[in-house]
Amino acid sequence: MSAPSANQEAVHRTDRARTSLWLWILFSACAFATVALFFIPAFIIRPFRYQAPRPLLLAMALRQRAPLGTLITGVACFFLAFALWKTVGRWRKVLIVFALLIVTFSAVMARQNYFEWMFHPIAGPQFVAQSESKLDAKEMILAVRLGNNARAYPISQMAYHHILNDVVAGVPIAVTY
Repeated sequence: MSAPSANQEAVHRTDRARTSLWLWILFSACAFATVALFFIPAFIIRPFRYQAPRPLLLAMALRQRAPLGTLITGVACFFLAFALWKTVGRWRKVLIVFALLIVTFSAVMARQNYFEWMFHPIAGPQFVAQSESKLDAKEMILAVRLGNNARAYPISQMAYHHILNDVVAGVPIAVTY
């Protein structure tokens, strides 16, 4: 058996380089998709900011599909990283590890309801008589009256917490804004 010619060796190196390039492209695309499935909804769905209907629909659709999508693209990233690992130097390995950390973070966060972290529940509502209230006359409120009992919930507080469990006249209620 004869040794491979220089021409065959050059073709083999070109094939390996082409394969490596395709692996990098696929790895980058999967990593980008994984990160995008988490960050696009997180960026669009922001409280206290205007949210246009079309981007909000996109964000909600991505958020709904993100757990499965990040699982598929994240696993693909790990397989592609394994394939690339043998062919790259030290600095590209650092790049691969960094990308895999971001991919893992995105895949985990896509399964979390991080919006709950933004809005802390009110532990226990405290009420004062109307005469003792320090609310401005222009303050908007949510009001509930059951029988002779009434409650007023300032919108400025409800906008941050969004929901409050309370009992009015012995009836459990959920106040939401």
